[in-house]
Amino acid sequence: MKKGIHPENYRPVVFKDMSNDDMFLTRSTCKATETVEFEGETYPVVKVEISNTSHPFYTGKNKLVDSAGRVDKFMSRYGKARK
Repeated sequence: MKKGIHPENYRPVVFKDMSNDDMFLTRSTCKATETVEFEGETYPVVKVEISNTSHPFYTGKNKLVDSAGRVDKFMSRYGKARK
C-alpha cells in the first residue's frame, strides 16, 4: 500500500448489524463513540441497521413490507390524476 494516501484516522472498525447482532471487522474512517470487544481485541464500533447478513437480497428471505403493496398504494393515490 502506498504511504501517505490514507487519512490519519483510517483504522480497523467493527460494524455491527443491529437487526441480527452480526459483526464484521474492516478498515474505515467513520467516527465511532463506542467500543466493542471483537476476537479478543477492543475496536471502535459503528452500528448499522442492515448488512449483507440481514438484507433480503443476500439472504433470499423476503420480508412483507405491507399488505397492499407499494405500487398499488401509489397507483391508488396518484393514478387517478394521470387518467
